[in-house]
Amino acid sequence: MAKLLSRAPERLHHHAYVVKDQEKNRQFFEDVLGIPLTATWCEKHFNNWVGREVAFCHTFYSFGDGGGLAFFSFADDEVYRKTQAEKPAEIGSFDHISFKVDEATFAELTGRVEAAGLKLRVTDHGYCKSMYCESPDGLIMEFTVDPPHAGQIDAIRRADAHS
Repeated sequence: MAKLLSRAPERLHHHAYVVKDQEKNRQFFEDVLGIPLTATWCEKHFNNWVGREVAFCHTFYSFGDGGGLAFFSFADDEVYRKTQAEKPAEIGSFDHISFKVDEATFAELTGRVEAAGLKLRVTDHGYCKSMYCESPDGLIMEFTVDPPHAGQIDAIRRADAHS
């Protein structure tokens, strides 16, 4: 029998999807369903998938337990098309599920994935630190540690989420 984690993930951190139109998406989730938009992050970087700089935004809608839904949109129609699950999507990394964990569990998970010889990626986003790995069927799993000042970051993002 497999040895289980010492401490299970705490909760769903977020689940991400790609959308065509952030405002139409916001209208549905916030105006229709009443789920609050609590953060909007826009950035631009060189994108190896298409060989050029690509602008994108991601928005977060929060749940009472701190979990939520995240939505990506791209200012580049080619990147958007490549993220759509036709066969599956050529770029599937934006479709992932994330679980909030504490620092010790993050280290344990990273060690377990490395010990199994599986590929992983650790990224410090500034607003959280993430470890990514992939299930045998291609589901991208993310395990996320919030920084000690996550409350301050959250307050700033709530204040400017709509701007």
